Amino acid sequence: MGTDTGHVALAARGLGKRYRRGWALRNCTFELPLGRVSALVGPNGAGKSTLMALSTGLLRPSEGAVEVLGSTPGTGGTDSKPAFLAQDKPLYRRFTVDEMLHAGRALNPRWDHAYAHRLVQDAGVNPAARISTLSGGQRTRVALALALGRRPQLLMLDEPLADLDPLAREEVMQAVMAEVAETGMTVLLSSHVLADMEGVCDHLILLAGGRVHLVGDIEDLLANHRLLIGPRRAEGHGLPARAVIEARATGRQETLLVRDGGWTATTGWEQLEPTLEELAMAYLRSASPSRSSRSPEVAVA
Repeated sequence: MGTDTGHVALAARGLGKRYRRGWALRNCTFELPLGRVSALVGPNGAGKSTLMALSTGLLRPSEGAVEVLGSTPGTGGTDSKPAFLAQDKPLYRRFTVDEMLHAGRALNPRWDHAYAHRLVQDAGVNPAARISTLSGGQRTRVALALALGRRPQLLMLDEPLADLDPLAREEVMQAVMAEVAETGMTVLLSSHVLADMEGVCDHLILLAGGRVHLVGDIEDLLANHRLLIGPRRAEGHGLPARAVIEARATGRQETLLVRDGGWTATTGWEQLEPTLEELAMAYLRSASPSRSSRSPEVAVA
């Protein structure tokens, strides 16, 4: 694939996965630079879990290729193994926390037992407690300690907050970001809840219908788009169709999401930089099967 492994943690080129029912992922192309915390955003069924399974070698591509830290998953590993935390957080419920950590040490040659044990202690989890007795937030912290105990260069988290209450969600995200600050590792965080990503992620990969619709640094993506708000005009907005991601009208007012400087020649519109949620939701709505999708993949360096 010719990926610059010195700067890229995860790269996909024309990546696709087909099941009997159809394509779960198709023509997926992107690069995730090292050291970024990337939000993998999309509705349920968008292909997020499939992308992560392909990236860990749990699935084989039907087309295209994926590289993780310069190597193809499932063909001998990588110099710095990635770690993957699945949505169901598989743990042996009859084991104690300490027994789970010892299992991690037995199963992983690159294991830092003192580090994993400290992460559990910092979470206030009793090492002698059985997994079955832990709260959802505590089980997530133990599963996260098992993933981080491998000292990964790339951490992939598939909907890690889906079953947690708001306080536990905040605590888990704080724990992840503390480890990012300490180690500089790359994180790919899958979620369909945009509020989990605000103020945490600096990179975005947006999937809808099994395809990438938006990818790049969040700061650059936001700067490359504008929300235009103004009165609804009978003659239409008059902007180039390729520049308008979404146009919505409510009563006498119209709101447009415009990209690539398409707003520079406009007059009579209020111009605002969108929030991450406004940007992502506009792309997701435009990619909905009930609407015609006019937005090709966007990548901003």
